[in-house]
Amino acid sequence: MAIGPIQLIVLGFTHPDFRGEVIAELEKLRKTDTIRVIDALAVHKDPQGAIAVEHLSNLSPGEAVELGSQIGALIGLGAAGQEGARAGAVAGAESAEEKGGVHPLSDADAWDVLAEIPDDSAAALLLIEHHWAVPLRDAVAVLRVFASPTASSVPWTWSRSVW
Repeated sequence: MAIGPIQLIVLGFTHPDFRGEVIAELEKLRKTDTIRVIDALAVHKDPQGAIAVEHLSNLSPGEAVELGSQIGALIGLGAAGQEGARAGAVAGAESAEEKGGVHPLSDADAWDVLAEIPDDSAAALLLIEHHWAVPLRDAVAVLRVFASPTASSVPWTWSRSVW
């Protein structure tokens, strides 16, 4: 599985009246392979201050394990080179399988969000992957694209390390 760019989106809602529109749109984008929700954390405070927290993801269990493996490999590579990458891949896959997915947004993050939102409001943290960009990245990589900034003579390249 190739990974596209990852983005964290933070949304806030006053007087929320959710009817499933956001989840339906995220599922539609998933079905067209446009984006994938790696992890999401939704927090709602009703007018009396009662709290509800929900985690969401639309990765299949297999995708979660594979993504966990790739994330673990990247962390391991940075920490200890090739051997670290191998150990990180195994640890990442095991963690995703054990936890039933990749969940970088923890309940501690929920409490941080809760401290900031007023009664009768909601917040959502969405960690999404722009899967639509994978073919573009691959096409650019094959061409070994080279570009030069307008105001500088120092060239830059777009490489696989960007994603």
